[in-house]
Amino acid sequence: MSADVFVPAYGPAAERARYERATAELDAPLAIVDLAAFDANARDLVRRAGGKPVRVASKSVRCRALLERVLAMDGFSGVMSFTLAESVWLAREGFTDVLLAYPSADRARFAELTSDPGLAAAVTVVVDDVAQLDLIDAARGGAAEVRVCLELDTSLRLLGGRVRVGALRSPLHEPARLVELARAVARRPGFRVVGLLAYEGHLAGVGDAPVGRPLRARTVRLMQAAARRQLVARRAEAVRAVRQVTELEFVNGGGTGSVQHTVAEAVVTEVAAGSGLYQPRLFDDYTAFRGRPAALFALPVVRRPGVGVATVLGGGYPASGVPGADRLPVPYLPRGLRYDSMEGAGEVQTPLVGAAADELSVGDRVWFRHAKAGELCERFEALHLVDGDRVVDTVPTYRGEGRTFL
Repeated sequence: MSADVFVPAYGPAAERARYERATAELDAPLAIVDLAAFDANARDLVRRAGGKPVRVASKSVRCRALLERVLAMDGFSGVMSFTLAESVWLAREGFTDVLLAYPSADRARFAELTSDPGLAAAVTVVVDDVAQLDLIDAARGGAAEVRVCLELDTSLRLLGGRVRVGALRSPLHEPARLVELARAVARRPGFRVVGLLAYEGHLAGVGDAPVGRPLRARTVRLMQAAARRQLVARRAEAVRAVRQVTELEFVNGGGTGSVQHTVAEAVVTEVAAGSGLYQPRLFDDYTAFRGRPAALFALPVVRRPGVGVATVLGGGYPASGVPGADRLPVPYLPRGLRYDSMEGAGEVQTPLVGAAADELSVGDRVWFRHAKAGELCERFEALHLVDGDRVVDTVPTYRGEGRTFL
């Protein structure tokens, strides 16, 4: 092996030392992406996808340079976006296959989309209600055809529908309702159904191996097994029914936590994933895969209030979802730090307690992992890309490019 090839050592102390060397000339707060971990996570997603293309979820990345990096890898194809403004921007920046996964009421962007045939050809919008078609028609700025993707509700229904497990997304649960909307789109000039989306958040985004919670783990596994059985049959029926009305270019399913299961369904042509690239804290609790933490942020120690306490600047970066301790960033390096129970993660300062606090001095750093993936980028204008023990590039996040879509 060449002497100039860097082979990183792993383990908490070695990782911390490597990140400290890489960013020694930079002031914290700062955020990094470890490229070796990012690329390894990407390869693992492709492996689990078993030959089907992975559409990268931009919400979980929020950095154009890293979207471009992952799309240059074999096995990835297309972007799953989260707002229409983002979709239009990405298409104008050269992304040619953008699937907007959430309905929009952005009339100005719909006017822009429908006035530009090239833009309209690059962006597909999710629809689950005729009222959304009405809104688009009322906002039209031109005659460009709108590419439409229908969304199937994937929730698990039990006891005749009295028990429901899954995200409150599309109202189209039964295949017949999906077909009804497909026919409505087919009758309406200026629209064409090209795809079907069925995101199973209760499978892809709920870990089945929460640490120290064996009863919850068993409950989640039983729920997910039942949900998969129900969804496999219903998704296949929905695809067959819609294909009697129109041809489909793609059928999208999955998510980081369920890729390997979703690709086993013959009707699914592609899967979506994004969080697994950064491997945030909430994605540690899965039996099917184990990613490497790739996205971290560092906060400087600015106070030592007393023995066993070190206070860092900032830190109140909660993740979206049901409020709880699992939505807070996790003090990661050095090991042995935790939040003070009376203060938690604060907007402008965060006291951290534990034996490791006494090893820290003013000016030292604490490295954190965010609970979720792309939301970290709403706090930082740049990501420093680390290769080995060097920063090899610094790239803007969406925020750094002046794009705060939500």
